[in-house]
Amino acid sequence: MNPSTFDPFWGPQTSYLNFCEEDYVITRYVAEFINTLSSSIYCVFGLYGLNQLRKNGQASISRSIPYLGLIGVGVCSGGYHMTLKYHTQMSDELSMHLLTTPLLYRILTFQKSPQHTKLVGSILFTIFTIVMVVHMVMDEFLLHAVSFGAAVLLITTKTMKTIPRQIPDLAIRANVRLISQFGLFSFVFGYTVWLIDTWFCGHLTEVRNAVGLPLAFLFEFHGWWHVFTGIGGYVAVAVVDVITSGEVKRDPTTDLAFPLPAVARLFGAGTGAGTGGEEAKEK
Repeated sequence: MNPSTFDPFWGPQTSYLNFCEEDYVITRYVAEFINTLSSSIYCVFGLYGLNQLRKNGQASISRSIPYLGLIGVGVCSGGYHMTLKYHTQMSDELSMHLLTTPLLYRILTFQKSPQHTKLVGSILFTIFTIVMVVHMVMDEFLLHAVSFGAAVLLITTKTMKTIPRQIPDLAIRANVRLISQFGLFSFVFGYTVWLIDTWFCGHLTEVRNAVGLPLAFLFEFHGWWHVFTGIGGYVAVAVVDVITSGEVKRDPTTDLAFPLPAVARLFGAGTGAGTGGEEAKEK
């Protein structure tokens, strides 16, 4: 469909960022069709996590908040790519911090004193407020990107250090570490394809025009950014939830969403507790 033959439902773009996907090609109601559709991956992972908590009788508010944050990222990202409006872009970028800040709070205050917990909470709230006010008032993107990247790095570092303390069984520990590393790889790979989508947009557009639909969808690399960062975000939420909820005595990787159980089976140290764990200790 030629986007010049109709008026976009949402009107002209007001967001200051636009991505390589051509606007309003599929329907006048969705600016970036694949980017909007792929944003739902965050919602799928978040709903899966909430359902697992409910099935296990663990759906407390504190444990549900990070999964709700993951759903929020999906909703806000989808709204942004659907409309390409300034206010939906702000909501998308705000949602990223609404996901990382509770995760940071949980991993940094785990097994700490009430005084330490209050201090960390106050600091994170202050940083979150400053970042978002500066970002929205000044249209300043660098502070948002750097603070989000720093939060991801801190969550990853602290989580990897906490895993050995909370998982005594070596086979289970190896599997959880593997899944954590896979989540980090997914996030880095997603960022890489995001850069490719940005730097080589002209070439990608030529390829999409050459192959035509539906194969052209495979070359919408910002959509793949959503898929791989969705996996990375879900892994971060799930692993932090597991290791901050008490000593881990059974392999949690079997309860995670696809493709993580398959990754653990293919590359992992075997089944968690019991015989597998004892064999790993003997080695």
